[in-house]
Amino acid sequence: MNASATPFYITTAIDYVNGAPHLGHAYEKMATDAVARAYRLMKVPTYFLTGTDEHGLKVEENAVKNNKSPKAFVDELSQEFTRLWDHCNIDYDRFIRTTEKQHYALVTEMWDRMLQKGDIYKASYEGKYCSGCEAFLNERDMDQFGQCLIHKRAPDPVLEENYFFKLSAYTDKIKAHFAENPDFVQPEFRKNEVLNMLDELHDISVSRSRKSVTWGIPVPNDDEQVIYVWIDALSNYLTGINCFEADDSLYQTYWKTPEGAPNAVHVIGKDILRFHAIYWPAMLMSAELPLPKTIFAHGFITLNDAKISKSLGNVMSPFDLTKEFDLQESDIIRYYLLTCTPFGNDGNFTLDEFKNKVNADIANNLGNLLNRSLSMVKKYYDGVLPVYPVDMSDPVFDALRETKTLRENVEKAYTSFNFQAVSALLLERVDLANRSINDLEPWTLKKNGEDAKLAALMVSLLESIRIVAILFQPLLPTLSLNILAQLGFGQLADYQLTFDTVESHGFSKETPHVTAPTGPIMPRLDDELAGKEKKKG
Repeated sequence: MNASATPFYITTAIDYVNGAPHLGHAYEKMATDAVARAYRLMKVPTYFLTGTDEHGLKVEENAVKNNKSPKAFVDELSQEFTRLWDHCNIDYDRFIRTTEKQHYALVTEMWDRMLQKGDIYKASYEGKYCSGCEAFLNERDMDQFGQCLIHKRAPDPVLEENYFFKLSAYTDKIKAHFAENPDFVQPEFRKNEVLNMLDELHDISVSRSRKSVTWGIPVPNDDEQVIYVWIDALSNYLTGINCFEADDSLYQTYWKTPEGAPNAVHVIGKDILRFHAIYWPAMLMSAELPLPKTIFAHGFITLNDAKISKSLGNVMSPFDLTKEFDLQESDIIRYYLLTCTPFGNDGNFTLDEFKNKVNADIANNLGNLLNRSLSMVKKYYDGVLPVYPVDMSDPVFDALRETKTLRENVEKAYTSFNFQAVSALLLERVDLANRSINDLEPWTLKKNGEDAKLAALMVSLLESIRIVAILFQPLLPTLSLNILAQLGFGQLADYQLTFDTVESHGFSKETPHVTAPTGPIMPRLDDELAGKEKKKG
């Protein structure tokens, strides 16, 4: 994907509210938020949608177990998700809930369009239903013991009369779309998984009998049937931009664009790739609506090399980490999750690796560069950075202040979901700055009276930090503003920040610049420093 002036629409999967959110949920939202922030900083009109999926058999069953109505149950859990996203600094434009009246109306319209197209019919069906997947399983979805590959339990046998969607009728059209749009599914190896599925497409059930499931959107003109959860859930991407509404300006901007295919990306977990890369395109084709540009399927985050599972007691949330280390914000959780493994592959979280990486990259490397540089400006210039000497030319100083190539490479990395590359590029600039201090020894320059070279070095060091802070903003949204404020760009950080400011709002070439140091941006996450209670002990 390349950034462009075309409006950009990015979505997460909506979370199924059968339990509290954890690191796995946060991983996807933080990644999507980072990309959305990057596009906004590139001044591309951007709309970011997330939300909760609130219908289905599991919700109904768990509500009963908790002695609540399904609506009361989902209301409570949905608030847990929004509370965590606020804590994680997820800057979404719209949080959608599938229990909204607007969503009921859109799903009904989608159903009617598919019905009028002749793609929905009623028939008896016998199959194996996994309530964990909210899906009927094929043989390829089960292991040799007849258990769901994901949930490791046998699906329930079901015999009932349902409505079906003619998915098989769209096999050739979906194959053609893949051929014409090679970036439709990313990463590349995930696309190959989907292509292998296309030779085995069968018509799918799109409703459940009310005898089996009552909590859902009713099938139009058939009170005995409830619309199947996947038609319901997938359609949220259209509800969230007011498709079929009287005022559909969001839909016209972010989906039905003059350019044709919308610049829209669905960020999802690999376990729901089939539904997004096969079912959803077929549904959109049936309803005669444009298809999104890309489905990006990420891997799972495991915890201590084991699946995150409430039943196994292997669960951790960003709230837990914040409390464990007495963190002031969630930036370093985001940084670690997005840079510990390539986005698209599975990753693993351990407390030791978390501490080691954020200590090395943020506290020791970036944070130390900021502290020692500002300390020297305070010592040598009483906190007021001088202007860069007009006649000073040095390849090291030029490299520290270079912006164009670094900005282009970082933007490309963000729009490709390559967060590891973003980190590597920016930490390389930080390393260069730290080496420059060690090699040029500003204390020696001061002692020898090399005032012009010392001034050039100080300006170049702070300039390199400013550049890195701006480009790091999607990965470190709060810490980057803290850095810019300490550099003396408080107003810029709050009100004018875009990637353009990397090149256009550097330190003045004519007047000295007042810095505003306030101390380390992040304390080391050592046991003796982590958490106020631990410190007291």
